[in-house]
Amino acid sequence: MKGDQLPEMVTTIPGPRSTALAKELRSVECRAITYIDDSFPVFWEAARGSNVLDVDGNLYIDASGAFAVSNLGHSADEVVEALQQQAASLLHGMGDVHPSAAKVEVAKLLDEITPGDLGHAIFGSSGAEAVEAAIKTATLATGRPGLIAFEGAYHGLTYGALAVTHRKDFRQPFEDQLGVPVVHLPFPDPYRPPAGSDASTCSDFCLQRVRETLESSQQTAAVIIEPIQGRGGEVVPPEDFLPGLRKVCDEFGVLLICDEIFTGFCRTGEWFAADHAGVVPDLMCLGKALSNGFPVSACVGRPQVMDAWAESSGEAIHTSTYLGHPVGCAMGIATIRQMQRLKLDRTAAEKGEWLMEELRALSARHERIGNVRGKGLMVGVELVKDRSSKEPDSELTWKVVQESLRRGLILLGGGHRRNVLSISPPLTIAVEQLEFLVDTLDDVLGTT
Repeated sequence: MKGDQLPEMVTTIPGPRSTALAKELRSVECRAITYIDDSFPVFWEAARGSNVLDVDGNLYIDASGAFAVSNLGHSADEVVEALQQQAASLLHGMGDVHPSAAKVEVAKLLDEITPGDLGHAIFGSSGAEAVEAAIKTATLATGRPGLIAFEGAYHGLTYGALAVTHRKDFRQPFEDQLGVPVVHLPFPDPYRPPAGSDASTCSDFCLQRVRETLESSQQTAAVIIEPIQGRGGEVVPPEDFLPGLRKVCDEFGVLLICDEIFTGFCRTGEWFAADHAGVVPDLMCLGKALSNGFPVSACVGRPQVMDAWAESSGEAIHTSTYLGHPVGCAMGIATIRQMQRLKLDRTAAEKGEWLMEELRALSARHERIGNVRGKGLMVGVELVKDRSSKEPDSELTWKVVQESLRRGLILLGGGHRRNVLSISPPLTIAVEQLEFLVDTLDDVLGTT
């Protein structure tokens, strides 16, 4: 498998081996985890570049980047080599007691590439852990417990992260256990502006809601935001919103947390999405593409904010067994250095601009495409039943995902209305593969 190939389908989708594995998995895994029906899922056997091979021998193009993780492409040589070398010498360490040298080096690299003076890190294993570390840090730094988050936000599903996540279906079963005081305010979506605003005023409207909330309570520690909403449907706020939010936070003495777990590491055409606005947050949450495939994350922050944590006395009050895992750190080093060598931010910007133009041309031919939006190779295609009413069409979205899979294209449905095609392929994807993506969507939307 070279990684830049077009799909090759050799069985029905899913194939017989995937179908058998799905039945086996259903018998041993909690039924709440993996969605299974007659058309879904396929089980992966191998992946390289932008290609995925399933257990039945079918070859796909991955337009999801495996949840926007594989920014360098699946099984990138430099990253795999770093994994192998580190695993052969030190497979596991004691990250908060006797760390590996790799933890020092990756922390220095994060200091180098993140904006401003975000020079102190807390490592973790998942994006949700990075969010939890940011929430704890904000409380220590301000002495206040409250948080402001946004409607449509997704920050993870552990309890602290779930408290700032917005979606009702994720939160409702556990609402009584979410003790963190959080206010969710409207997010400025120019396509679906909050009631009382329109595309031209939604930024000012939402900033005013933040201001009013801060004026009514003195207990807010921080505002947490995705500079571009990811799982909420690739929603890009107006250009003036993030700078305005930074200004309001400074005015009221609250911290600004940018969740860049999805948007970070060149995904949007800059190293971090906040860079588009020239905004430096007080805390930044990182994960996903940090290692290009290993569970490692980090919360990085300004020294004066991170210094709210007392110096360790030998018993860290925030840690985990795998904190600063040597393999993850080594892969993070290799990932960042390769991104720098390839100038991957420019690559994402150029390919993303081409893709957006093609998808907007597609929109002119298909009435069910309500909106195309994004930055870099983080793109959302919102599907609607009627363009004038903007009524979401989650059923069509799911049909497009299913039919695209049968044709060899791996897509995800996203958005809290479940009507957005989420496109986040490896940033190294070949132009011919992007052309296949566009042609497939054109054909599927024309026949579904």
